[in-house]
Amino acid sequence: MTGGDLATRLGPTLAPDPRRVIIKLFVPGEDAALTRTRAAALIDRIMLLDDDQTTGMLQETLRRFGGRHHDLEAVFAHHHDLVRHRIPREADLSLPARLLVGAYFSHEYAVEAAAVCNPSMVPHPDQSGLGPGQLRVAISLRQIGEGHLSSIGFTAAVLGPGSDLALADRSGVLSVGRRHRTHHRRDLLAAGLSDDAWDNEVTATMLESLPERFDDDDFEQAIGRLPADLLTRTTTQRTVEEMRRATRSDYGVAFPADLPLHRRVLWPGSADESNGMEDARFVRVVDEDGRPSYRATYTAYDGRHIRSHLIESDDLRHFAVTPMRGPAAVNKGMALFPRPVGGRRLALCRSDGETIGLTTLDGHNRWQRPVPLHTPRRGWELIQVGNCGSPIETGFGWLVLIHGVGPMRDYAMGALLLDSDEPHRVIAELPGTLLTAGGTERDGYVPNVVYSCGGLLHDDAVWLPYGASDTRIGFARVPVPTLVGAMRPPH
Repeated sequence: MTGGDLATRLGPTLAPDPRRVIIKLFVPGEDAALTRTRAAALIDRIMLLDDDQTTGMLQETLRRFGGRHHDLEAVFAHHHDLVRHRIPREADLSLPARLLVGAYFSHEYAVEAAAVCNPSMVPHPDQSGLGPGQLRVAISLRQIGEGHLSSIGFTAAVLGPGSDLALADRSGVLSVGRRHRTHHRRDLLAAGLSDDAWDNEVTATMLESLPERFDDDDFEQAIGRLPADLLTRTTTQRTVEEMRRATRSDYGVAFPADLPLHRRVLWPGSADESNGMEDARFVRVVDEDGRPSYRATYTAYDGRHIRSHLIESDDLRHFAVTPMRGPAAVNKGMALFPRPVGGRRLALCRSDGETIGLTTLDGHNRWQRPVPLHTPRRGWELIQVGNCGSPIETGFGWLVLIHGVGPMRDYAMGALLLDSDEPHRVIAELPGTLLTAGGTERDGYVPNVVYSCGGLLHDDAVWLPYGASDTRIGFARVPVPTLVGAMRPPH
């Protein structure tokens, strides 16, 4: 323990690995407004190469990088297609020349070159081959690379028996999966338009014209059905573009069945998250029909705005991404309850930026204005408080791990206990800290921070993965009776 902390550190740590790389599109200069761009000049120089030079350079590139990526030639072909408009129409490039163009318009990106932090932990879909007292877990990671761009990665571990924790190997070629079209939900589109104050005749007509679930073709056909007197309004084009942007926030990603979890990367896939996907809070949920699945909230960041988004998955291989709507979803840090309570779907939130609240999903899929649960009161949390992941169901009530920010922007973790049937009631809280940054944990990208996006219950203990100074990940454990026994009724 450190400084009187209640949780016990377990020893294994997870450090950022610069060898974990993906391929991104690279356009030299990004200066398309100029008459002659660097990209166009590069293509001209490639076209001056003879066949032997072209083939030799391509083969050398494949030799150097082929072992670091899956199906490198297919990636080069795709990137060639993305920049094909820059190639003179009359040019007839050979296949090696097209692939070489793609190679020059590609670069490696180390997804966690800067840091790996802010994990959450859920039971792994595969529980085979384990001994007594063991549980295999899937751990989500916030990966931070060049430009402070965050993505979501994964790893696995085995908990138990006792306080043992064994991290799985993380080596191998990464994949960002295959994007696929998804069906949009009319109610979520309507909620988003309401949130962003786009309630007008055009949106009302479009929503009335769309089916309950619709695809991109349905959307474009609905635009074509707009009456002429609406099409000629000065605000119509901007309204339609806003609706199109809102629908593009929905997407799906799938990974091959034989690709291990630790090699899957959820990479930003919409304009809302163009500057990163941050702090995913995964939880294994059970719906009213008893069907288990996985859900996660995360912060989508476009460089100016933050939005709460939702990931849904049955198997951690197929993922569907949608925005979250309503007044409680306007800030970061939402965390879902693992099951309905009293027939209601609930979540923790921090819509005001400093208070932990409880919100309910209404019949229009909007997260309603929250009920305050816990405000900053103690010295270690006077700046702000927030959750550290989804509530954990115990025989004593809903256990909520929290974080607080004190002097010198020093982050620490604590705990609350909510009533099992009436979770708007806080029945106990931990007077002191569960975990604080100590020793080398204080040093890193963002010093003096311990932060988690979700632990779980196993063998009557809370297992807690946590980010240390936004740089590395550690693990801690505390028996539930010990934790609850140290809690006191709120003042």
